[in-house]
Amino acid sequence: MQLNHITAKIKLASALLVLSSFAAKSAGITSKPKDTIFNSQSVLKIMERVGDWQLQSWKADGFKHKKTDWTNAALYTGLFDLSKVSNDEKYDQALISIGDDVNWNTGRNRLMADDYCIGQTYSLLYMKYKQPKMIRPFRHLADSIVSLPFNEPLEWKNGIQNREWAWCDALFMGPTALAYLSTATSDLKYLNKAASLWWKTTDYLYDTNEKLYSRDGSFLNKKEKNGAKVFWSRGNGWVLAGLERVLENMPASYPDREKFIGQFKEMASKVASLQQPDGSWHASLLDPESYPIKETSGTGFYCYALLWGINHGILNKAQYLPVIKKAWMALVTSVQPDGMLGYIQPIGASPDKVTERSNEVYGTGAFLLAGSQLYQYLKKHHD
Repeated sequence: MQLNHITAKIKLASALLVLSSFAAKSAGITSKPKDTIFNSQSVLKIMERVGDWQLQSWKADGFKHKKTDWTNAALYTGLFDLSKVSNDEKYDQALISIGDDVNWNTGRNRLMADDYCIGQTYSLLYMKYKQPKMIRPFRHLADSIVSLPFNEPLEWKNGIQNREWAWCDALFMGPTALAYLSTATSDLKYLNKAASLWWKTTDYLYDTNEKLYSRDGSFLNKKEKNGAKVFWSRGNGWVLAGLERVLENMPASYPDREKFIGQFKEMASKVASLQQPDGSWHASLLDPESYPIKETSGTGFYCYALLWGINHGILNKAQYLPVIKKAWMALVTSVQPDGMLGYIQPIGASPDKVTERSNEVYGTGAFLLAGSQLYQYLKKHHD
């Protein structure tokens, strides 16, 4: 009798446990609270808030920069990725309208990388919508670019930036435009030129000890207040994001692919080691104390590139995901209530100060690129 009594009590306790679990689930309660930051829907929601703010800003105040300007071109890449993950055509339609407005042309300075950065978005839209007009003018320009020798030294003088990739930012602007056109046209000559000129700039500006790029030749011997070399956060963010976007368009059998991957891993490791306790990268990579506030354009590009590396099996998830989570927190906490992303360093060539209301379109683009990669990661891993 005593054994039967004990057995009955065990069965009753088990039943109560099942019922309480069922009741909790019915009430929407789970034993592990759902992550409100690192789930795909919350990522998409804040991306749309930031993207919609940008579209409304254009509608209310017009374009701050020329539609073909590098600043906007960097933003367009993020808007295109937002359209891809949201399946909302309004972002693509905004980009197509811009393309139509400028007759699918690049900027006026035909050989300056800044002025044809927009070409990567034209190629992306062409691959999606198959309208030849979208790449016709840029392809004509690119044909002239690949025919040139580019044999000048890269010293920062005599307007060299108008003819060569003589500053590190150019590695997001020029090679990416050529690389995406290569994919769009199935013509490797554009990628070949991008690769050869990438290594020319790298040979001049990449510090093989620090694993970082000087902004241009005038910075090779400059020092910060603490005596460290000047390595600008966004400048190296341009490079790492550009490196990833070139790899995105590089066939698996491409001769230089392993060399590009090697540099990507090398820079990723260095960058991750320089992340600050607040999750961001400050304007100066080796002297963050001189610029003690987070900076979101460099942080956005780093977060984007590191996520791409994980998503493509190039970077180790266990090593880099904690870095990415801290970086994304630094980014989302910089979004103002109206959807504007703050703490973006203004246009410049070196580390500078920021505030919570500092905004520029390229920082918004970096945020959307990072969000798109995070969204893809979370969907693949079931949040």
